[in-house]
Amino acid sequence: MNQIINMIIRQITNRAVNAGINKGIDIASRRGKAPEDMTDAERQQANAGREMGQNGRKMIRTMRRFTRF
Repeated sequence: MNQIINMIIRQITNRAVNAGINKGIDIASRRGKAPEDMTDAERQQANAGREMGQNGRKMIRTMRRFTRF
């Protein structure tokens, strides 16, 4: 019974941490500005930053797969 509860808590915690990381990357890429307050150039730069963050997360995931024993 304890294992089931730990699994559920771990899943909830992982989802919350991932949501927080995604939100932080989004805010950092926008530099704290709201999308409607940005110029087109700033919006493009924010999208590029967001894509870079996504690519970084994918790369980390791939590296974890390769380093498993």
